Amino acid sequence: MARIVLLGAPGAGKGTQAALLKEKYNLPHISTGDIFRANIREGTPLGVKVKAIIDKGELVPDELTVALVKDRLAMPDCEKGYILDGFPRTIAQAEALESFSSVDMAINIAVDDEAVIRRIAGRRMCKCGETYHTSTYGADECAKCGSKLYQRDDDREEVVRERLRVYDRQTKPLIEFYAKRGVLHTIDGNKGVEATFRLVSEVIDGRH
Repeated sequence: MARIVLLGAPGAGKGTQAALLKEKYNLPHISTGDIFRANIREGTPLGVKVKAIIDKGELVPDELTVALVKDRLAMPDCEKGYILDGFPRTIAQAEALESFSSVDMAINIAVDDEAVIRRIAGRRMCKCGETYHTSTYGADECAKCGSKLYQRDDDREEVVRERLRVYDRQTKPLIEFYAKRGVLHTIDGNKGVEATFRLVSEVIDGRH
């Protein structure tokens, strides 16, 4: 049983690490961001509401997010544990999570703000689902399908800086919240995907 919360600023690499951990430990990767984006893509009433909030760089209200996560954790594939990515984002969400599930470990991936801005503002997307970064890919078209690449509204630098300010104000306090509960592990996420994955795996395996 491993109930894991991944902490870290937007762009710290939580999603990348969660995908790798899902494969290694056979645990469901639960990303509120992915669920919200699916609703936005499909144009659901929730998606329309969430898009207006996200485009401003603001957080989705707690009651919407908590209800969504509670339903997801009640599914059979979460019986042996899970990896939460992007939730909780506030103390109120963390307290709500405690009411229906206990966390075994909170892993904080620490990355410098300027590195976060470079990572996120350089991302480019394609409608086919492929993702690129301006630091490694210079073309405007997708290498897979040839469609024109675009930058998500919430990846623009000014929105990223606002997201970081929101993170510092509302989400960073979770580090102390989980430290007090004795389940916090902080690792250096500045060293790249493989080095970070090794450190995160050591935490989960009890070797860190």
